[in-house]
Amino acid sequence: MGLLTGKTALVTGAARGIGKAIALKFAEEGANIAFTDLVIDENGKATEAEIAAKGVKCVGYASNAADFAQTEEVVGKIKEEFGGIDILVNNAGITKDGLMLRMTEAQWDAVIAVNLKSAFNFIHATLPIMMRQKGGSIINMASVVGVHGNAGQANYAASKAGLIALAKSIAQEMGPKGIRANAIAPGFIETAMTAALPDAVRAEWMKKIPLRRGGQVEDVANTALYLASDLSSYVSGQVIQLDGGMNM
Repeated sequence: MGLLTGKTALVTGAARGIGKAIALKFAEEGANIAFTDLVIDENGKATEAEIAAKGVKCVGYASNAADFAQTEEVVGKIKEEFGGIDILVNNAGITKDGLMLRMTEAQWDAVIAVNLKSAFNFIHATLPIMMRQKGGSIINMASVVGVHGNAGQANYAASKAGLIALAKSIAQEMGPKGIRANAIAPGFIETAMTAALPDAVRAEWMKKIPLRRGGQVEDVANTALYLASDLSSYVSGQVIQLDGGMNM
């Protein structure tokens, strides 16, 4: 019996990267997986097969997380297919970096829509299901820049700070219904994107991290597993900074 056996988890933006790692970790612990991405192409189908190979049910859904109507529709399909939703991970996100003086309205709007409004969309659609089930766990994937800010990322930082405040607010509203909400704020995580950074930039990052290394996607997935499972049954309204001690 895994920590999530019998549960259904919905992970947004999970065809690749951190979202995929979280979905795989949940599947290893027995959860059936529904995941969304903007399109379910060959890569998405491969992710679907990889997760299903863990011995659980897995279906990928093409959906624009920033679109309210599409979200309501896809959550309805997931409820019909899986019977319920016990865990929601709001992972969908993009970056469109730039200094504030040069940032366009389109850059601002796109990041807020995909990173923050998408979480509103999915929470709004899944809460009635969780309320009927008398329980659930909502996890918002934030960032350390949502706690401390970052030059050149005003839009991204604002969206991630919003995800933290959103989780805290939902925790207060839904606690009496047995629904928990928390946020994870990763720091420097080793991904294809960070691997492409110049060595000098990476070295500068490492100086700021007491553990002197970047985190792994597995570290994020393990933290998400903790928050999704009954191991954290008395944890709600919290933000876990997963950054090797970079920001204390």
